[in-house]
Amino acid sequence: MKVKTVGRFVVTDQDICHGEPVFRGTKILVADVLEQVASGMAWEAIVEEWRGSVTPEAIAEAVRLAREALMTEAPELAPV
Repeated sequence: MKVKTVGRFVVTDQDICHGEPVFRGTKILVADVLEQVASGMAWEAIVEEWRGSVTPEAIAEAVRLAREALMTEAPELAPV
């Protein structure tokens, strides 16, 4: 499948950014926004930097999806 809907705001498309997760209707990588969140950047500043192409709701979804991915992979990451 070429386009995969990951959430309401997050999609993957083989023809956009090599299939990396992006925000719907943009070429903005979810990983880039998560890096901004991790660095402590205010969500309002992130929205402003991306000129409104990424909303607070989209950021929240990205954070939730990242948490779910971590919780799914966490048992494999734990030391043996």
